[in-house]
Amino acid sequence: MTPPLPTRDTLPDTLLERDHWVGWRKQTRGGDETKVPVSVNGGYASATDAVTWTTFDEALAYARGGAADGVGFVFSTDDPYVGIDLDKCRTRETGETEAWATEIIDQLASYTEISPSGTGYHIIVRGSLPPEGNRTGNLELYEHARFFTMTGDHVDETPTTVADRTDELTAIHGAYFETQHTQSGTQTSNTPNITTTSSTVDTPGNDLTDEDVVERASNAANGPKFSRLWKGDTSAYDSHSEADMALCSILAFWTGGDTAQIDRLLRDSGLYRKKWDETHFADGSTYGEKTIERSVSGTSDFYDPSQWSTEVRRSSSRTDTTRTGRADHQTPHDPTSVTPTDSTKTATPRDTDTLERLKDLQSHLESVLEENERLHAELETERERRRELEAAVAAGDETDESDRGWSLFGWFRR
Repeated sequence: MTPPLPTRDTLPDTLLERDHWVGWRKQTRGGDETKVPVSVNGGYASATDAVTWTTFDEALAYARGGAADGVGFVFSTDDPYVGIDLDKCRTRETGETEAWATEIIDQLASYTEISPSGTGYHIIVRGSLPPEGNRTGNLELYEHARFFTMTGDHVDETPTTVADRTDELTAIHGAYFETQHTQSGTQTSNTPNITTTSSTVDTPGNDLTDEDVVERASNAANGPKFSRLWKGDTSAYDSHSEADMALCSILAFWTGGDTAQIDRLLRDSGLYRKKWDETHFADGSTYGEKTIERSVSGTSDFYDPSQWSTEVRRSSSRTDTTRTGRADHQTPHDPTSVTPTDSTKTATPRDTDTLERLKDLQSHLESVLEENERLHAELETERERRRELEAAVAAGDETDESDRGWSLFGWFRR
């Protein structure tokens, strides 16, 4: 089913003023239906070549003449706009929308329309995106080299204008993208691709004081990283929000997932700022609360000082209300724990040195695992780019030599 064409009175004036418009047609490639941009001069359009773009009126006339199925707006580095694509979150017949999508729509509070399929939404805002990831599950964020298929089917109770939402974009990116490689991979129908903390997740906590946490985190293998964050140094990160998440993730491990202690420590750190207490989410959560929630949810190992070990695995439920510190799946003989055979036996200096060495090695292992997760996320991103390039090359093979003025990225459907 081809969606109705938009008109001038259904779209924001700021978009109509730009010559960033193309037509689009449905095509089936590899058994999947996709939407490719087309130029009003014939052939394919390119989301990276302004020569193939035109005005809204010309693109609309081209579509009305039957040469295209619809019109689209191209995002480029020359404009201040960001497009947010929420896919497979709306029931076409009833309009019922999943909670995660409603939350994002409410948070961004900018021009929003129903997508051509009727099962998703397109939101357009002014702002800029943080780096490191723009696609996860059914949520995609674009600010250049992409185009949106525009319907003009405006969503009631959302603005008819494009609003400046840089801070909100940063918050959404921090919640859904900056920690995606640390998530367990579980997915519910209410979220695009992220796990949140719930009553079924055990975050045991521990008895370390705030001073103990800071001291042990500072002396761990990744201590220099912690110390820089603790002092408020964000130079190693592309955004302050990314630095907030990094510090909270470290604190989540050392506090045993104690959210109150994480909050207290973050406020004592050099990263604390007024934004921490600002409400950024439709459910009333503050930026700080959501950051802590994501960091705890993304932490699979917690420090347990009661077992002379640097970690205790998260379990699905507490097995001992007195908190012995051992999860169900831990072996009873922890090689880093001390179990005296009689009350008179004491640890020798050599034993102490060995235990300290084991703890240092465990901390180093945690740092290596953290780096491995980061590299794995980068690898997945590169694989996705390769798939896109291969698909673009395949699309190019279908055109005549005279139509090959488009770039590899020009055909993307959104």
